[in-house]
Parts: sequence; C-alpha cells; structure tokens
Amino acid sequence: MKVLITGGAGFIGSTIASCCQDNDITPIVLDGLSSGREEFVSRHNFYRGDIGDGTLVDKIFIDHPDIAAVVHCAAKITVPESMVDPVGYYENNVAKSISLVRALLRNGCGRFLFSSTAAMYEPGEDFSVDESSEPNPQSPYARTKLMLEHFLADVPLAEPFRVLSLRYFNPIGSDPKFRTGLQNPYPSHALGKLIQAFEKGEAYTLMGVDWPTRDGSTIRDYIHVWDLARAHVAALLKFDQLLPESAGHDVINLGTGTGTTVRELIASFEQVTDGKLNVVEAPRRAGDVIGCFTRTEKANRLLDWKAEKTLADGIRDSLAWSAKRPEVLGE
Repeated sequence: MKVLITGGAGFIGSTIASCCQDNDITPIVLDGLSSGREEFVSRHNFYRGDIGDGTLVDKIFIDHPDIAAVVHCAAKITVPESMVDPVGYYENNVAKSISLVRALLRNGCGRFLFSSTAAMYEPGEDFSVDESSEPNPQSPYARTKLMLEHFLADVPLAEPFRVLSLRYFNPIGSDPKFRTGLQNPYPSHALGKLIQAFEKGEAYTLMGVDWPTRDGSTIRDYIHVWDLARAHVAALLKFDQLLPESAGHDVINLGTGTGTTVRELIASFEQVTDGKLNVVEAPRRAGDVIGCFTRTEKANRLLDWKAEKTLADGIRDSLAWSAKRPEVLGE
C-alpha cells in the first residue's frame, strides 16, 4: 500500500512515515519545509511544495497512481501564533486543505485520515472527554481544525470520499529509533520548555496556576508520538472496515486515557532526570485552555489499539532525542 502524507517532514508526519515504512506501507511525502526537515524524508519519496498546489498534487498521482489513502498532517499548529495571525492560520489550515481535497477528488483518491486536535473540546467536570463531547474551541488554531472537520463531513455527502478524523491529544517523545523527532530544539509546549530549563540550567516558568484542577495547573493527555503513529497504521489497515463505502465521516480520539497536570509533568520530569528544577509561576497566556484527557474506548474497540508507552518513556525519549538531534540534523 502507498499513502500520501502531507506535512510528512514534520514531527508527527515524519514519525507516521517511519511507522508506515516499518509496516510495509510506502509513504509518499508532500511538505513545503516551512517547519519540516528534509533530513526526515531522505528515506522516502519526497515532493517539496504546497498542499494548495493542485498541479503538484496531480503530478504526485501521475507518478504514483496507486496511492490508496492520504494522511493529512500539514498545518500550522501553535496556539499563541494563531492568536496574532488568524488570517494565516485560516488560509493555511482551511483554504489550502480545501484545495487539496479538490485535487484528491480529481485524482480519484477517496480515503482521508485527518490529523485533528483535542484542543477543540469542552472538557467535562472531571476534565475527560470522548468523541461525543461538545466542541468549544478557544483559539483560531482550534477553530480552523473544527471548521475543516465540518467541511470534511460534508464532502462525502456528495462525493466518493471517506474521512476519519483522528483527534490528537499531546504528543511527546520521538521515533524510538531516533530517525525523527521534534525539529525545533526548544518548542513552546510544556515538555519542550522543561527540557530547555534542564539543559540550560534556567528556571522553568509555569504559566497559569489558578485553574480549577487538582493542583491549579492545566491538565493534558500526553501521548507518545510512536503510539500516535501506530494508531495511524492501524487506521490505514482497517480503513475500509471502519468506513465502508456507504459511510462518510467518523471521529476517533487518540490519547492515553490519563490526565496529567503540568505540575505532575514537572514531578515526573524531575524523577526521570533525578534532579530538581527551579519553577517560577506566571499568569496564563492568551489562548490557554484548561485542557482535558480522553476516554479511549472507541480507539481501543475500532482500531484494536491502545497507548503502550508511559509518560516517563515519553520524557526519556524526548531527552534522548534532544541530545541526538544535532547529529541527525547536522547542526
């Protein structure tokens, strides 16, 4: 089987590509390298360009007419950035994705796995959610994902097109073989900031300590990126069973089923590193949300999948990748 992975030179997309390759699925990667790395796709068939470039997508299908499905990972994904550049986020995440779907329809490719987000959810009283939980996106980034899901749910009503939206929680870790990982040495999410504080001997700033959680910090569902990649392989292999010809669109959450607060993440980080961080507290940022974690019954049942790696595994692999990153990326 061949699959087209948009955004396949980024952190998640490149890990999915590696997992596909390990399971005899041939990845074809399309990425503009605005944030992805060419080093991550040197082993794959790679096309550099924009998902909104219909001529390029046509060429990919001329070269590979046997592409069976698309995994759509290409997106802008930073919440604070989306607050100051909503036009750029809607253009990239929605408008260009619509152009991509138009090209896929033209080329007869009707299986679509969408990399969506849990950031759209309104959490329940215990901060857990499932696929039926109400969306209430709090940032332009999250709203672009929900808007595109609405579009993707409408397309199958008129076209031979089937969509599985995989709503991600909070990926951490790296490819266990360290072929790929976070391309940014110090990303803006909590674990990235912890690694920066640890490696540079700096204080870690805990943003927001007045949330109504068990310790005042936000809560997240930290899933190892390799578990996330395994779920995509399972979805690709089971696609026609999950979405028969008469079906159109479905949603599956991908998480661990366990909520971890940022204070708990810090404690686990300190345990893994056998050290103590200097933690200072600061107000919330614009666009921050309290967070949630997912109930996992649907993914367990439909994909025959569950997260296998622990929070500590994800922290260890993130640290190991941080040390190996300069070698892999030649920096």
